[in-house]
Amino acid sequence: MTGRVMRATNGAADTADDTRPGDAAARRDADDAFPIADVAPKDLPARLTDWLNRADRDMTSQNLKPRDAATLIIIDRTEATPKVLMGRRHAGLKFMPGVFVFPGGRVEPADRGVPASGELDPRMAERLMLATQRPSLTKARAFAIAAVRETFEETGLMLGRAETQWPATWPPATRATAPGDAALWEQFANAGVLPDLSGLQLVARAITPPRRPRRFDARFFAVDATAIAGRVDGIVGPDAELVELVWMPLDDAERLDLSPITKTVLAELDHRIARGFTPDLPVPFYRFVHGRFHRTEL
Repeated sequence: MTGRVMRATNGAADTADDTRPGDAAARRDADDAFPIADVAPKDLPARLTDWLNRADRDMTSQNLKPRDAATLIIIDRTEATPKVLMGRRHAGLKFMPGVFVFPGGRVEPADRGVPASGELDPRMAERLMLATQRPSLTKARAFAIAAVRETFEETGLMLGRAETQWPATWPPATRATAPGDAALWEQFANAGVLPDLSGLQLVARAITPPRRPRRFDARFFAVDATAIAGRVDGIVGPDAELVELVWMPLDDAERLDLSPITKTVLAELDHRIARGFTPDLPVPFYRFVHGRFHRTEL
């Protein structure tokens, strides 16, 4: 296994992943059968869905309503083999200890209205509004802002455009902004970085099955590593929720200790990159219907 590791200290990680196999034997069986090598592109969706349905999962918790969440996959394509940024969760956590995840977490009300130097591609905004309660461009935009915010909170990386001026009207006087959110965006402003949503692509969506300990309706975004415009050190480390960040080639990343949905999204991303990584490509949507995962396209 190869990878470039980034280490620092202190932060929070709230994953949008939904489940992982329940024991070591199930993980080995699922990993051995993971269907991406030598699979024709036309067969990959069915193979991934079948593999996801065979993963062992505990569904005995109280049923919860899924929370809107956003996740960001940062891709380094400067070499022949693309790499993705993964974070490893602290081994002492009750939820998914030691598992590798993408930065991400819940969408918050304060994510609405945050300014940006570039807006979502209209094709991305349209797909974000599909199969969504009370869809609006403001809500679609909030998913993308949440992905940028959560990435900064968990990794210290600022995604956006450097050497830009924040609007003098931010934060709006007519709307209360949580002190923590105001302080977060103030760090962007002090660094001269304004979020840029134009380069984000929606690459997958997944809803956690019912009766899991936590449930998310997660939108998985991807963005090129060139969108990193700044960084604050001291966010990741041995006492934080994310103890390390690793740039991993896609094939190697799929062999890490991952939840099944994370591994599935990586396979979808690999397939998407091979097809040109354009906003015109359909977006896979995984959800649990009548006791099984189903895959549709947005």
